[in-house]
Amino acid sequence: MKKIKTLWLIIFLFSLGFSQVQKDPFNQMGDVFDELEGKLSLYFLNALNGKPIPSAKVKMDGIGEYSTDAQGKIQFNIPEDPSARIPVSVRKSGFTNTDFTLELLAGTLFLNRFSISPSIPLKHMRVVLDWGENPRDLDAHLVKKDSYHISYRHKKKAADGVAILDRDDTNGFGPETITVTSLDYNGEYEYYVEDFSNRNKKSSDKLSKSRGEVKVYGKGKLLHYFRVPQNKKGDTWTIFKIKNGEVIPVNNLGSR
Repeated sequence: MKKIKTLWLIIFLFSLGFSQVQKDPFNQMGDVFDELEGKLSLYFLNALNGKPIPSAKVKMDGIGEYSTDAQGKIQFNIPEDPSARIPVSVRKSGFTNTDFTLELLAGTLFLNRFSISPSIPLKHMRVVLDWGENPRDLDAHLVKKDSYHISYRHKKKAADGVAILDRDDTNGFGPETITVTSLDYNGEYEYYVEDFSNRNKKSSDKLSKSRGEVKVYGKGKLLHYFRVPQNKKGDTWTIFKIKNGEVIPVNNLGSR
């Protein structure tokens, strides 16, 4: 197993490129070496500004309890089950109570960071996109049928003031965040992500390889948690729709 991981490390170093070492905001290099020693790192970030969340209390069922450091990071031993599903709860004053299931893939993490929403009123909804280093520019879109279209180019704030693009990220990783302060029960909405770096490339698989994750916060908690579909081609990831005030999962990757 260690030989396989060592080979993976060598491949990783070449794929990252030594010129990228100083541009590594999540210490991927150090985390890879830690993984060879049987440890995994997970970072928790503020969904509005991408900054680390220190001193958050993290409980991982069957693993242990941790407090995030100044980097928003915890480190834990790799479970014996390489496909383990670990219930996780995160608590921090001023942030939404967040509970989710961490799924390991071949003994490692799909994505080693998790953006958490600062506390919002119960009627508000916040959608957060995280992803890997590449593609550099993924764009979140929230469309209300026959009304507004929130994205980097279509009005950063809706005309009625109830939806806003809080953060647009163009350098990889995210988070990219949209907040809705009031949902129209009779309205129809769609949320999707476009691969701006590879736009209009229907045969591209870069979005599928982005390690993208979307979190939907509302009613004082994490409501939904989506991962980008794997081994698909296309530049558009449609994550969910909203009808009658309810989120309807779609989670389909293709092209428009």
